[in-house]
Amino acid sequence: MPESYTVTITLVSNNRPCHAGHQIGQQWTYDYFTPAGMCSSAWHTVYPWAMTMAAGGVFPWQEDPEVMRVSCPDCEVQNIFELRRVPAEAAGP
Repeated sequence: MPESYTVTITLVSNNRPCHAGHQIGQQWTYDYFTPAGMCSSAWHTVYPWAMTMAAGGVFPWQEDPEVMRVSCPDCEVQNIFELRRVPAEAAGP
């Protein structure tokens, strides 16, 4: 059975304050459903990347296969989310 991973989503930067009220440093954990408090537009963008990373997938343009950065679709704010994965057993309960 393939290894599974825990994926942490962290807001690491933006150009302006987020319309949804997200703050730099705010963090969520990927669990197939929209995390409590996360804007649905941001989740719509983050979801496919987080799902792939949780299943062990990698993307050829990643310098580090354990880290991915994706941008919110709000062009005025441009929230940048960092997705970071660790093996599920190393993430703890």
